[in-house]
Amino acid sequence: MSERTKFPSVFWIANTIEVLERFAYYGIYFGFGIYMQYLGYTRAQLGIVQSLFLALSYVTPVISGTFADRYGFKKVLIVSYLAYLPSILLLMLTKSFSGIALTMLTIGLAAGIFKPLISGTVRAVTDKTNKTLGFGIFYAMVNIGGSFGPIVAGHLRAISWNYAFLAGAISIVVMLLITIFFYKEPERELEGATLGQKLKEIGVALSDVKFSFFLLLLGLFFWLPFWAFFNLCALYVDSSLDTARLYLNLKGVLGESIAGFLSAPDKDGVRRVLGETISHTGWVIMALQIFVSQFLERFKPIPSFVIGLVVAAAGFLVLGYARIGAPAWVFVGIFLFAVGEMTASPRIQEYITWIAPKEKAGLYMGSNFLAVGIGGFLSGITYTSLYGRFADAGHAEKVWWVMAANLLVGAVVFLLFSRFAGDFKEQEA
Repeated sequence: MSERTKFPSVFWIANTIEVLERFAYYGIYFGFGIYMQYLGYTRAQLGIVQSLFLALSYVTPVISGTFADRYGFKKVLIVSYLAYLPSILLLMLTKSFSGIALTMLTIGLAAGIFKPLISGTVRAVTDKTNKTLGFGIFYAMVNIGGSFGPIVAGHLRAISWNYAFLAGAISIVVMLLITIFFYKEPERELEGATLGQKLKEIGVALSDVKFSFFLLLLGLFFWLPFWAFFNLCALYVDSSLDTARLYLNLKGVLGESIAGFLSAPDKDGVRRVLGETISHTGWVIMALQIFVSQFLERFKPIPSFVIGLVVAAAGFLVLGYARIGAPAWVFVGIFLFAVGEMTASPRIQEYITWIAPKEKAGLYMGSNFLAVGIGGFLSGITYTSLYGRFADAGHAEKVWWVMAANLLVGAVVFLLFSRFAGDFKEQEA
């Protein structure tokens, strides 16, 4: 393997911005199901908001990616912050279902504008020698923010939900200042095409039956159960597991200080683990992503992706077992899902961006977000609602077993697709 090219400073600035954005985004989103339950809304209502939120978050990049290709990443980043900040602050003022839904959709729009910009920056400043490591670092940064956001927000919501929302707003302000003063547009050819022309290009890309079918498969067999995990895990831990016993488990293994960091006393003074503080994969990915990315450099993307699906499915099976066995199994389930995620997700994102010429990175990542949008839209109205029905019947664990089957069927489907339709050709530079 040839010597890796060093990453320029904008690579690290962009990844810092990603940490802060994920801190705000996941700090709000991971606890959102608990927040809706706190306000007295049903899981069916929660599922509707989740589906619409994720659909908007991941379809908007189809448009924002084209603007980034035309006008530059920096300008569009600033636009996303100006949409983000007032939306988060509005969560402190509205409590009605329609108000919360509209506010979350506005946050989803802001997040959707932002999403392709940092990955597009990473694509623009990497080459064949450092692309896998570069996307691995990017994905690790996503999970640093995605880990500390829910932990901080969890502790703050134990005092007041408004404090949790305010923390997210402050993070957006810091992002704005970093972008204005430190982010420099990466060198690449900016396009002068209009939005109409870009949408026509997307239409042409989607007219490729093989590519469109591949995106559909990604939506149904990867992104659907992937987002269902993030929709449900914090709520599942909080509502369906013995969190007081989980606190004692953590205290016995990691000590009182760490257990206390991930928990809070309830109204009776019993210390319980906060669902959103442990119900994410970031604590595993921060430790292992770089090593996994370096290891996977020697393998082709699709076989790596399929292995990730199988490992994630094993994690779902264990998550279900945590309810009928010992609740501490939830940590094993989350660990396995995290290994599956860090194996599958960055490889498939890298794969799609490297199908694209460098000057069209935003457009191709936008196309990828169509697949994410399909899975995100279906996740709330299917699995969140299904979880509600299983939980009401006293069998909340069964939702994880259905999701595991979803992933295992997907592994078979992608192997068959690769075998009979063939892989896509990656660009050299």
